[in-house]
Amino acid sequence: MYALNFYSPIVAEQLRSGRKTATIRLGDKSAKYRKGMIVQVLAGARFSPRDRVFAAVIDKVEVKMLSELSPREIEHDNPEIRRTEDMASWHRYATSGAAPLRQRCETRDSLVPVSYPCLAPVRGRRS
Repeated sequence: MYALNFYSPIVAEQLRSGRKTATIRLGDKSAKYRKGMIVQVLAGARFSPRDRVFAAVIDKVEVKMLSELSPREIEHDNPEIRRTEDMASWHRYATSGAAPLRQRCETRDSLVPVSYPCLAPVRGRRS
């Protein structure tokens, strides 16, 4: 079973409320996450136990350059952000331990592939 981990309690609440319906990940993740795959969506601090938010079906996975993301796609990932420049800044902060990716994510025109899995919570029985 694959998992999508989120480290911020704010993101966990956005996921639960349905405000966050996608996640933008640096790099090409199309081999890891595929359409129709069921993943566990987890939230919690790094290197600590995480809480299960829900199980989700990946509706689609797109690989794009950061500069190709639309404001709507960015908003599905983070409802507080709509510009690619802001997304680049956020990813530099979020990937502070991943220097090679962070260095390539300086501007909206950076040639950094991003994966864009769309999440649909699995309804029904909770496990």
